Amino acid sequence: MGTTSASPSSSCCVAVATLAERRLLCNGMERKMEENTVRDVETESEAGGEDALVGNVNKLTVNPPGFSGNPRKGHLVFDACFESGNLGRVDYISEFEFDLFIRPDTCNPRFRVWFNFTVENVRETQRVIFNVVNFSKTKSLYRDGMSPVVKSTSRPKWQRLPAKNVYYYRCPDHRRNYVMSFAFCFDREDDVYQFAYCYPYTYSRLQHYLAGLERRNLPYLQREQLGLSVQQRRLDLLTITNTVALLSLTDQPSGSAASVFLPHASTQQTPEPTSNSHHAALLCCVSV
Repeated sequence: MGTTSASPSSSCCVAVATLAERRLLCNGMERKMEENTVRDVETESEAGGEDALVGNVNKLTVNPPGFSGNPRKGHLVFDACFESGNLGRVDYISEFEFDLFIRPDTCNPRFRVWFNFTVENVRETQRVIFNVVNFSKTKSLYRDGMSPVVKSTSRPKWQRLPAKNVYYYRCPDHRRNYVMSFAFCFDREDDVYQFAYCYPYTYSRLQHYLAGLERRNLPYLQREQLGLSVQQRRLDLLTITNTVALLSLTDQPSGSAASVFLPHASTQQTPEPTSNSHHAALLCCVSV
């Protein structure tokens, strides 16, 4: 078995799937993909009954069917009750395979993309396969080599999973929704592992950064509250221009041009790459 690892202080040890596990992942997946490629219509999947998930899982222990008593090592505990977390349901398939259901976007149940959750109570060298079974997107970078990110309590830097351990395909067993499956090996029993669609960018991080900008009293930047979101969160409007224009901004007639910036971040399922790109653009705009 080959492994891809980095310094224990900087990243998680990500084990490459064994030949048997890769065969297990491929067995059925290729058949399912072949059955559906002819009619692989590029449309968004509709939300249904299994997607009507009320809230995120909260320290959910997934025991084998018929098991009673205290959870043992290797009975995984899932949690997504934190900022930017998203995991609505976990189904036990076998001791090494789990189906994961993500919750839809706020006010739009048709779109299901973002996931972010933690796993604990693992067993050392325990290997698992996670299937995120209700994606709504047909076109995904997961088809072109992108992979989820992972970190753990002892190695807090995000690291991408090996692309060879990730599969993205259409599954007839889940109403022809798109499924992303990935294999992973836990290497430390005391660690809490966190998996995400990509590098998270939280609302709190955005607000902390904007508050820091405001404290700098930059002469060419003005921060205003544009309004509130449907969840009553602040929506910011940044105006970045020269000092003279900023001083006269309040005197501009309605409809006149002004340079503005609308920063945003996700508290739940919005894909994060855009938020990170906006942050980089904002850094460039306010650099001195």
